[in-house]
Amino acid sequence: MPKRTPVEIQVIGDGEEEEEEDSTAVIHSTVSASGRFSPNKRSRRRINNGNTRQQGMLNSNQFSDCFEIIWKSFSDDRRDSFTYLDCLWFSWYMDELYKERVLAWIGRKQIFSKKYVFVPIVHWSHWNLLILCNFDEPLQSKNQTTCMLLLDSLQMSGPRRLEPMIRKFVLDIFEAEKRPVTKEAISKIPLLVPKVPQQRNGEECGSFVLFFISLFMESAPENFSITGEYPYFLKEDWFSPQDLDCFSKRFKPSTL
Repeated sequence: MPKRTPVEIQVIGDGEEEEEEDSTAVIHSTVSASGRFSPNKRSRRRINNGNTRQQGMLNSNQFSDCFEIIWKSFSDDRRDSFTYLDCLWFSWYMDELYKERVLAWIGRKQIFSKKYVFVPIVHWSHWNLLILCNFDEPLQSKNQTTCMLLLDSLQMSGPRRLEPMIRKFVLDIFEAEKRPVTKEAISKIPLLVPKVPQQRNGEECGSFVLFFISLFMESAPENFSITGEYPYFLKEDWFSPQDLDCFSKRFKPSTL
């Protein structure tokens, strides 16, 4: 198991915010080398995309702060196989006004040069984790191992309803990176929804996604394959509720 530095974690719920309950405020931002938003100012316009925040759920700022601590706890060598997108980029991509801007940001990151890409998704008031695996390999290779994992801690909500959006998103990223690909090729990439541990209430989804990321970075194989050892560790007994509770108690976002 790779060496990592200790992580301080305490998941804290949403505080009172000025935004309307059914909207997400738009923040004009620049992008750092790591792909993280650097907010400049808050716009008066809001995106009504169904991402209402429930009391106790992690908001995007809390999620990003927690993720940064987790990310930095791994060595440079371990992080070299991974990259990630900002937790709001998928939601912003879904808004036509910001779609092209988001794709331009993603295109500059060249995410498909990495073995694994984390794409946190917050949609319909719920956090999911999309992991793009082996997109650094040619899609048309005989030994194709490219696949997508969708980890959902509330599978009763129907995670596969995201599939059309995810496939369109991936197709647009290929085009943004100026890599030739057809819609048919994207449609053939397996989208797998492994049975992972499930949340106990309506507030834990963000914490689950952070824990998914942390554990996946610890245990992801050098060569992920959907044959043979799949689903690897991605099972219902991957971790216990007590494991999640211990993880959450160690996490304390620095901005709260």
